[in-house]
Amino acid sequence: MGDFASHMALTGESIIARLEDAPLTSWQIKLRLVVGTATFFNAFEVLAIAYALPELRAQWHLTQAQSGFLLSALFVGEIIGALLFGMIAETRGRRAALIGCTALYSAMSLAASLAPNYHWLVAARLLTGIGLGAEVPIAVTYISEIAKAQGRGRFVLLYELVFPLGLLAGALLGWWFILHFGWRPFLAIGALPAVLVLPMMIRFVPESPRWLVHRGRLSEADAIVRRIEAASAGSTTPGSTLWNTTEARVTDLPGKSNDKPIFPFSFAILSGLFSQGYGRRTAMLWTMYFCCFFMNYGLVTWLPTLYHGLFHLSLSDSLRNAMITQAAGFSGTLTTALAIDLVGRRIWFSTAFLLAAAAFFNLGVNGLESANHMLVGGCISFYFVSAISIGMILYAPELYPTRMRVIGVSLGYAVSILAGIVAPMAVGLIVDTAGLGMIFAIFACLGALAGAICLIFAVETRNRSLELISP
Repeated sequence: MGDFASHMALTGESIIARLEDAPLTSWQIKLRLVVGTATFFNAFEVLAIAYALPELRAQWHLTQAQSGFLLSALFVGEIIGALLFGMIAETRGRRAALIGCTALYSAMSLAASLAPNYHWLVAARLLTGIGLGAEVPIAVTYISEIAKAQGRGRFVLLYELVFPLGLLAGALLGWWFILHFGWRPFLAIGALPAVLVLPMMIRFVPESPRWLVHRGRLSEADAIVRRIEAASAGSTTPGSTLWNTTEARVTDLPGKSNDKPIFPFSFAILSGLFSQGYGRRTAMLWTMYFCCFFMNYGLVTWLPTLYHGLFHLSLSDSLRNAMITQAAGFSGTLTTALAIDLVGRRIWFSTAFLLAAAAFFNLGVNGLESANHMLVGGCISFYFVSAISIGMILYAPELYPTRMRVIGVSLGYAVSILAGIVAPMAVGLIVDTAGLGMIFAIFACLGALAGAICLIFAVETRNRSLELISP
């Protein structure tokens, strides 16, 4: 492959063709492991303050309002980070943005653990959120761009499984660690990426070849692809045969030099999300994100309270049932990682949304009879919602070209965060005014709406090169 490549003209098309033809090697897997470690700690940090809060409230005598503001600070920061670092990733590169946001959330996690007062802690959590909100969309975009078309779904989602694993680790470790060591050492765990991940990122993680091609830096992209080809020398794994340079439109290959200022150029990228045929994709993606994560956060944030308050289970039994539901959700994410490349995105999402809607409808009809009915119905519902939520992380980068991929993913991720902020408040209000059955009916309607939209408008991306999907 390397000898053949050396005789090819150094063009954007030839570099992408070689990237698509290269077999999967330990080189890509090592990159997935390094970036995945950062994402694992990202998920851990999301839950950290929730488990630290009971001890914090007792020590600092926090009010309900102060506690709520402390919890919300992270989500506000995530929205800022997704947009700010998304612009940096588009104009200055994926690698620089990924290293920067990982360094930021690591440093601010340490700062939070050292907080001498409430206001310091809120500020540290806000800045932590900026780093966390940037890491997820940039990381998944980077992993998507180093993957080839064939098997991209499994490659990306096996990486993304580290996020629910991080959530699970945060829940389990938080329950035990804080009891023995307190909240400060627990929050300091979030600083470990500065020691464990950043040195490996700086040493091993190169820039995305697709981004370099788009920016016209062909020699740098060629050098990285040559490293992949060298790693695959002697491999018996067949490369992709799906790239067709005569079929590809090359409007995204290559771009211009990266000497434009960040913000004016990024506003031009933002406008591109709603033009050039991408407006319908953006509207569809945002609808899917909002419906999925409204159901997700609306269900899981209230489950322990519903078990404890409605069915009068003990706190231990309530938390146990909530943990069982989380396990059902993890099985849904694993199923998605293994099956989505076989089924295809359009059928997978539309079917999962519609089955989630049916499960929520049944939950509204039968789930209020007993805690066991609630447990079974909640597990089935959350299985399908989790299958959608992890699949969305794969799907979003596939819908946009390299020139605006991170911004598109970041805005979709911001919509999911907004849904996460709105859903718990809306559920509490609706349950108080109209009863629990009404919220399940609303969940069912959202699932049915998103399922219909996917069935009609979803773009099938399975086993297609990113350049062919989004020219």
